[in-house]
Amino acid sequence: MNVLTIGKVVEHKIDKSIVGKIKKISIDEAGQFIYQVSKFGFFYAEDLIEQNSSEEKNFNRTVLLVGGAGYIGPIITRSLLMQGYKVKCLDLLLYSNGFTVIPFLKNSNYEFIYGDFCDPMTLEKSLAGITDIVILAGLVGDPITKKYPEAATMINSVGIKNLINSINNRKINNVIFVSTCSNYGLLKNDTIADENSPLAPLSLYADAKVEIEEYLLGLRDKVDYCATILRFATAFGLAPRMRFDLTVNQFTYEMATAGEVLVYDADTWRPYCHVEDFARLIDIVLRSRNDSVYFEVFNAGGDVNNFTKQGIVELIKIEVPDSKIELSRDSTDRRDYKVNFGKVQKVLGFTPKFSVKDGVQEVLVAINKSLFDLGAPPNFYKNEKISYPA
Repeated sequence: MNVLTIGKVVEHKIDKSIVGKIKKISIDEAGQFIYQVSKFGFFYAEDLIEQNSSEEKNFNRTVLLVGGAGYIGPIITRSLLMQGYKVKCLDLLLYSNGFTVIPFLKNSNYEFIYGDFCDPMTLEKSLAGITDIVILAGLVGDPITKKYPEAATMINSVGIKNLINSINNRKINNVIFVSTCSNYGLLKNDTIADENSPLAPLSLYADAKVEIEEYLLGLRDKVDYCATILRFATAFGLAPRMRFDLTVNQFTYEMATAGEVLVYDADTWRPYCHVEDFARLIDIVLRSRNDSVYFEVFNAGGDVNNFTKQGIVELIKIEVPDSKIELSRDSTDRRDYKVNFGKVQKVLGFTPKFSVKDGVQEVLVAINKSLFDLGAPPNFYKNEKISYPA
């Protein structure tokens, strides 16, 4: 173990394998240390600290994160390890995102498996010793599924169905399927969607999510595990594999770095949720009594974070007053929906801790500290290009 002392008496015990890879150290406005360990990736200090909490709490639960090395997965990984779970991550690293698992590799309660969950042998290996599963895997978003429709079908539909068909009779406790609020599509007349609202997906991505939801819910009382569906709001916030093709992050980045932003469909509504809040909700579901989450569907987010696109850029402009906003009447995305999150609050006691404003401010801090490489390959911060076997 190495002890790193910076400024006053501030010490972090850092894994030896990481020390030589640290390229830059910064401190955000909350006083948290940020270590840049690759040209493009960064992690908060607690990501790099050797964790002993797992041994102390000893939940004897091992969670498989299928697709756990993407934008949200590392945040969930850190949260679960700190709460005492063991974590196994299965990921094919389609976005050259292997750096996201580096901080966890020396943690004895973490295992990374490189491979395709659509491959039966890889899946079998990954399921060994698992008590719970979180299904994050998929080509995420409409643009990437349009660009790679065959891969999208194989991963988002066929592959996940095969995964679901493989997990019965394995003494699995919980299976959490991460779906999307995009399933609601287009709502008119100021309707606010709840979990019982009709689903009207408008993209290949949402089509597959609805298909898997229906398939999984059809297994109620036919399998020996407890399944829960979480319809995630649009994610925002800092993460090791940062994404600047998600509305809050994208608009913040463009207004801070280019000084201007072009906004299509400015009056359309979306719900948003911080990645840290998603991680907290996963833990809540895993800890919940089965009778409260058994084959239940929850909208995942909070009413406070329903925003129009125009509302978001106006909020960012308060933080970046010299930036310019151009609103376009051209429509590029028909989705328009506000979402009610009363069920997840009432049943699970979940409310977000982070507002959209919080997300904007933390991204601005990271930008101002030069934690993102403006010359990075275009795909690095976006879901635009993959290399998937034919």
